[in-house]
Amino acid sequence: MSDRRTAILEAAATVIARRGVRGLRVEELAVEAGVSKALIYYHFEDRTGLLRRTLAFVNNRAERYTAEQSAADTAAGADAMTAPGTTTGATPTTGPLRRLEQALLLELQDLPHVRENSTAWGELRASAVFDPELRGELALASVIWVREVADQLGEARPTAPESALTASAERLTALLEGLSTRWLSGILPLADARTRMREAIGVEVAHLAGHVACLPVDDMPTSSNKLD
Repeated sequence: MSDRRTAILEAAATVIARRGVRGLRVEELAVEAGVSKALIYYHFEDRTGLLRRTLAFVNNRAERYTAEQSAADTAAGADAMTAPGTTTGATPTTGPLRRLEQALLLELQDLPHVRENSTAWGELRASAVFDPELRGELALASVIWVREVADQLGEARPTAPESALTASAERLTALLEGLSTRWLSGILPLADARTRMREAIGVEVAHLAGHVACLPVDDMPTSSNKLD
């Protein structure tokens, strides 16, 4: 992605977080990005194209800072394991549940780029109610997010069936969006939002522990085919 295109998308996320989708004006966006209006239309053709690319940009930026933090945590854990005096076979500082918790709680941080990203995502999600084209982009991004969380849950509860993992991931991501909105709007303190998220992860993991992946009926042992 070119530097100017990136600058436009960064500016679009900022303006949307500040004024909402309906408040997005090309004139203000051009000033914010330090480019001409003609260049914005050159890169994105029209308002719909700009909104679709901004939604993808906001989603990718969230994935990027989550991945960067996860990599930093992994490196810190590895350093701790190899530090002088560390006992061989010591328990790792991270595991599937810890990584899942960290990934979700990264969306609940009082940092400027996180606040902006979460606010812009919420504004774009609300706008998708009235914009079918934007709705498709949002649905795809949400499906990918749910799949990632389901995979992390599957690492912690490998015996749980796929349908149960997906359902848990859908509940957790929906709750996170709601908690983020309440925190950003001042309804819920950040510490309480993070606590509720941790509690929800615990509930879902405990729920998944009660599930056992079932074999198809044809694969179930019977009196005639079981091994001696």
